[in-house]
Amino acid sequence: MNEANTLTAEKYGVVSASKIIGEAVINRQNENLGKINELVFDARSGRLAYAVLSFGGFLGMGNKMFAMPWGAFEFSSTENKLILNVDKEKLKSAPGFDSSAKWPDFADRTWGTGIHTYYGTDPYWKV
Repeated sequence: MNEANTLTAEKYGVVSASKIIGEAVINRQNENLGKINELVFDARSGRLAYAVLSFGGFLGMGNKMFAMPWGAFEFSSTENKLILNVDKEKLKSAPGFDSSAKWPDFADRTWGTGIHTYYGTDPYWKV
């Protein structure tokens, strides 16, 4: 893909996963909330379900992971950052998991409903 086509695709919201993984995440108060560690797709529907956010720790040690509903993110129009409308304190007390522990079952709709409820988003499978 040539540079003009790449810019056009990104302008209209079509972005490769490799550009999102590792991307910085901020909230509306411009506080750093971490980085995108992984993307989780629903293979049956072909939809992006969750972004796994890495937050906290120091030099990568002690980071807590959070499955964030993809619908909770916005792309910044001025920077290469994702915006998440979540207060830093709410994120600190959010349900999360350790990167080295067993990850949640992302296909579990009961678990997913709880995550979507916590962040005030509609479950992607109901939209």
